[in-house]
Amino acid sequence: MNAQQTAPIIKKESKNKIKVEFERTPLKERLKAKFVNAAFVGSIIWYIIRFALLLGIAYIILFPFYTKIAGSFMGPNDFVDVTVMLIPKDFSLDMYKYILLENHYFEAFGNTLFLAASTALVQTLTCSFIAYGLAKFKFKGAKFVFAAVVFTMVVPHSALQMSLFMNFRYFDIFGIVKLLSGHVVEGIQVFDPNSTNLFIKNAATDGALNLMNTNWPLMILSFTGLAFKNGLFIFLLRQFFRGVPDELEESAYIDGSGTLRTFLRIILPLSIPMMITVFLFAFSWQWTDDFYTGLFFTNNKTVLMSNIYSTIPKTLSQQYNGYAGWNLYSSAIRNTSGLLIMIPLVIMFLFCQKFLVQGIERSGITG
Repeated sequence: MNAQQTAPIIKKESKNKIKVEFERTPLKERLKAKFVNAAFVGSIIWYIIRFALLLGIAYIILFPFYTKIAGSFMGPNDFVDVTVMLIPKDFSLDMYKYILLENHYFEAFGNTLFLAASTALVQTLTCSFIAYGLAKFKFKGAKFVFAAVVFTMVVPHSALQMSLFMNFRYFDIFGIVKLLSGHVVEGIQVFDPNSTNLFIKNAATDGALNLMNTNWPLMILSFTGLAFKNGLFIFLLRQFFRGVPDELEESAYIDGSGTLRTFLRIILPLSIPMMITVFLFAFSWQWTDDFYTGLFFTNNKTVLMSNIYSTIPKTLSQQYNGYAGWNLYSSAIRNTSGLLIMIPLVIMFLFCQKFLVQGIERSGITG
């Protein structure tokens, strides 16, 4: 018993004695004891391997961006000069100049900003309602509804291309428009064939509304939770809402709060990081979308970011088309357009990355 009771005291005294003796030894001996050992050498080797691995990954990711940035400042002669690799000899800003002016970049920026922000906001709110219902309420067919949501994530949107086009080219809800078109209701003609309004004129002639070349198709898909990637958004929000304690809702119900008020006053403030994450995803996908915008905007009167990428400025095309390095130069023009499209997204993510990380962590799909 005595030995057991004095063991900790002896151990502590031994440590202090070793520490004092180590401090009295010469500096050379202390450095040798600290750094010349297997543990230190192993940590150095692991640090070098980790640094080389991260450097290689960074090179693979960043090098293509650097080549595109360098190519955007090159003149046509640099693309046929074998001595030019990554640093331009014939420095030029012509690509940026003509893309900004002739491709109407700022007009496309405004149109795409309004479309992406409005649809992303509507998708975030709509998917929140749907996800909250699937996460917190039990009803018959709930599993079937959730399975349908997951199914929308795996169906290629190109498979719905023709049906989407026909539905919004001849838009009619339950035949109501066709029923009313050209008819007189209480002495008032519902649709005037001579009207200059696009919707009314097409409704009078086709018996349906023509929603093409407007924002309405994308807004309707967003309101109904059927827009691009909405299945993923519903899934992410459902996972988040399932992690919200039921006690919060029960306390609100006891205080007399209804379901809608509880959702708006309690659940939504808690889910702001997750909703910002969904908004960023929806905004980014709509900003760079060329499938739905190419499907619903067919007259090219509304300039969007997808038009910026697909169009080569006329001045550059007239000056250098047929030039020896035209194929490489035209590819660099498109790459420059891609950089100009990407810059607003990079700026947005720099300011919102904190919310993005928090939203992903709280969605329950990390790891």
